[in-house]
Amino acid sequence: MNQEYFMRLALAEAKKGDGPYGAVIVKDDEVVAVAYNTVIRDNDPSAHAEINVIRSLTDKLQNLSLEGYSIYTTGEPCPMCAAACVWTGLSEIVYGASIQDLISAKQSQINITCEEVIAKSFRNIKVTKGVLKEECLALFK
Repeated sequence: MNQEYFMRLALAEAKKGDGPYGAVIVKDDEVVAVAYNTVIRDNDPSAHAEINVIRSLTDKLQNLSLEGYSIYTTGEPCPMCAAACVWTGLSEIVYGASIQDLISAKQSQINITCEEVIAKSFRNIKVTKGVLKEECLALFK
């Protein structure tokens, strides 16, 4: 299994949602949770793919800590989602399209990178950028 494999799963999830965002959480090269954006369906502005996948997994585990887990997202986590990654202790964030890429694609974004959120937090989370970036950006065309 490699990063592109897991990002392809996130891409497949993104196509199911009401916004083209998908997320997958992985531990020890095994997919443990998947989700997509349900903001419109749920009338919930916080129902981003990352929040949905984190909620799903922490509920399943009955544990708030996701230390040792990695999250794969089609778009760079917004400040809300990046903060959720910090609060849960995720060890790694892997994303396709950056916030700047999404802004260029005319997507509404808060122009604060996930790395800026992490830098001002109490965690050290590894960030890997641009995995299957073009495929992720194609979701917005």
